[in-house]
Amino acid sequence: MATVPGQLIWEIVKKNNSFLVKEFGNGTASVKFSKEPNNLYNLHSYKYSGLANKKTVTVQAGKDQSILLATTKTKKQNKPSALLNKTLMKKDFHRMAKAVSNQVADNYYRPDLKKAALARLSAVNRGLKVAKSGVKKRNRQRA
Repeated sequence: MATVPGQLIWEIVKKNNSFLVKEFGNGTASVKFSKEPNNLYNLHSYKYSGLANKKTVTVQAGKDQSILLATTKTKKQNKPSALLNKTLMKKDFHRMAKAVSNQVADNYYRPDLKKAALARLSAVNRGLKVAKSGVKKRNRQRA
């Protein structure tokens, strides 16, 4: 089975696809977002596209206060069940940031997505933190 180049896929899905979200701003200015999987910034561009690129990176929340880092395997493009290489991280933020940096940039996987992956990791980690709510309880000391 012949593989289709990513640039051709992008030219086909660039104008219209089911993941495209158009937001209209002031005047004629419009911003295009994308809801496709494996898109770190959710921007509609070739660089961040999860459909057109063979090598993609995903950072998302996992179960029990953990974060899932997933990269695509380039040799398994025609097998969706075996496509992602998943890593579950439960460490502190600095160790997770180092792991993401090593996986994305230092392994020469997609060094151009290092900043985006770290920004997504920071946002997901901030979303996982549970805010302390309620009224503070006073300590009653017995006399």
